[in-house]
Amino acid sequence: MKKSVFHYKYIIVLLFIPSLLALFLFIPYKGVVAFYYQNTSKILAYFPVNSGDRFEIEYKHSIHLSNVKESYLLEEGKIVQKKLEYEDFAVGMPSQAEENEVFKQENGKYIISNMNRKFDHIDLRTGQVIANHKVKYDRKQAFLKDYIEPGSWVRIKKTKMNLLQQAKGVNIFGER
Repeated sequence: MKKSVFHYKYIIVLLFIPSLLALFLFIPYKGVVAFYYQNTSKILAYFPVNSGDRFEIEYKHSIHLSNVKESYLLEEGKIVQKKLEYEDFAVGMPSQAEENEVFKQENGKYIISNMNRKFDHIDLRTGQVIANHKVKYDRKQAFLKDYIEPGSWVRIKKTKMNLLQQAKGVNIFGER
């Protein structure tokens, strides 16, 4: 009788270990900002983040060829735009702040701060020639053209990834 009880415990342990391993592979646990191909589930690139972290996207505006910097905060699964800096009132650039935002001109730049614009995702068309989109995070920067084909439409989203997704994707800032 003791032999059969030991046998069942051995089988249970052998089944438990692969199940636990599968959970670690497939359950999303790591917070990231991910760049998806269009509105699909195909992740082109990502970088690990925590809630409360900040990042920036910088680029050259394709029409008036001046620099633009967008600043974001990561909060409860949302991407919150906090600040916008630009040099020209041309196509696509705001001419005033919205309610509770602060608009000022400083050193030849227009700055809208105190923003609290919340997004589930941000759709972005990466520049083919001029824009040269750059992501800045944690004192590092990466050019999107190094990881994403120029001219691509990407969806930027705060999400969680499992180990398998991390292995398939490209961490633009290396390991963290």
